[in-house]
Amino acid sequence: MAINLHSKTGTGMTMQQFMETMEKNKEEFYGWYERFSWETEKEHSQIAAMVQQAGLRAFLLCAEWCGDVVRNVPVLFRVAEAVSLPVEVLVMEDHLDVMDQFLTMGGRAIPVLIICNKDSDVLATWGPRPAHVQKIIMEFKQENPDREAHDYQDKIMVARQEMLAQYGEGTGYQQVIVQELSDLFRQIQ
Repeated sequence: MAINLHSKTGTGMTMQQFMETMEKNKEEFYGWYERFSWETEKEHSQIAAMVQQAGLRAFLLCAEWCGDVVRNVPVLFRVAEAVSLPVEVLVMEDHLDVMDQFLTMGGRAIPVLIICNKDSDVLATWGPRPAHVQKIIMEFKQENPDREAHDYQDKIMVARQEMLAQYGEGTGYQQVIVQELSDLFRQIQ
C-alpha cells in the first residue's frame, strides 16, 4: 500500500525552528552541525541535481532527546540545506500516527527521513542511523528478543557502547550518511 503524507503538510516545523526550540542536547547538536563538510563538490552537485530533477521534498521524524537524532540530524539538515530539499520536521511525540507507519524492526526508532515526491507520496526512507551502526542493534535484538530477561539491560548497554564506537570520535560517519543518502536518491530516479 502506498503511503501519502499530504495531510501532514504544514503540521510540522522548519529545520531552523527545530534547532532554535531545542532544550536538550542543543550544544552537542550544534557541534555536529558546525563540523559537517562535503567530502567533494561533485558529491554535493550530484545529490542536488537528483533532488531538483525529481522535485523531491521530505518529512523528518525526530525528537531532541534522542542520541541518534543529535548525531544524525545535523547531517540530514546540512545536506537538505545544501541541495535545496524542503524538509518539514515532525516531532515524534506529536506525530505518532506517522511514526507508527515507519517502524524499525517493529519499534519506534528515530530519526526517520521520509523522502516524498511533490504530491507527498512516500518514495523512500532513511534512518534511524547509518547501516553499519544499525547492524549492531539489529543483531542485538535478534539475539535478545526478551526485553524482560534478567541480563537484557546489561547486554543492551554493551550494544550501545559498540554503536558509539562504530560512530567514532570524529565526523567520518557523516560521510557514510551522505553516501547512503546519495544511493537512496539514485534509487528513486
